[in-house]
Amino acid sequence: MELPPDGGATVARTRVARTARAAVVSSVVCLVVLALLGVGVRSEFRPQLRLDAAVSEALYAGDDRATALDALLEVLTAPGSSWLRFLVFLPVLISLLVRQLWWTAGWVVTAVVLVTPLTTALKEYFGRIRPAFEEGGARYESLSYPSGHASGIATLVTVALVLAWPLLGPRARHRALAVGIALVVLVGLTRMWLGVHYLSDVIGGWALGLAWTLVTALLFGALSGGRAALR
Repeated sequence: MELPPDGGATVARTRVARTARAAVVSSVVCLVVLALLGVGVRSEFRPQLRLDAAVSEALYAGDDRATALDALLEVLTAPGSSWLRFLVFLPVLISLLVRQLWWTAGWVVTAVVLVTPLTTALKEYFGRIRPAFEEGGARYESLSYPSGHASGIATLVTVALVLAWPLLGPRARHRALAVGIALVVLVGLTRMWLGVHYLSDVIGGWALGLAWTLVTALLFGALSGGRAALR
């Protein structure tokens, strides 16, 4: 006689499958956005460039901005920097290694560390010059598309949410998601307030960071129910 499948296990498998599908769809959408904006940059698509210029002019804090404002913006933009990502995730990584969660640790290192050289490689490929504000992007020799701070903060927040998701209740998940989205948006805005990136750079960076983190999470099994997921 064949026994019916366990209802709880079936529900769990269904949720895992839905999570994986959502991650795949989100990754594909983000990669399409990244590619389309990149094509617009490479081909100098006029409507995109005009929108970028208009948004940059509207949001830029100005060449004559106060020193205190400049310092505040530098503090607010810092969460997107590579050194802060390493600082935030170093104790997390140590904790994972101590607990011998090798797959989870491997995913965190891959996602957090390799997004920087990946972003740099794409910058070199697309070859976009930064905004030409005297106290903005013109001060930097590095290229502009996609934004490294935007991809960095998207990666940091997505990794943190994926790690914490199985450990949080429904209300805590909603709060964490809201705080994460707010932080991602804030860092993106600071890049334009400082005049170091265009709108396309920021959106492309967000798309890259989210896609990269989700793809690596799928490969390592870091999503709910996977071998690298926390329980």
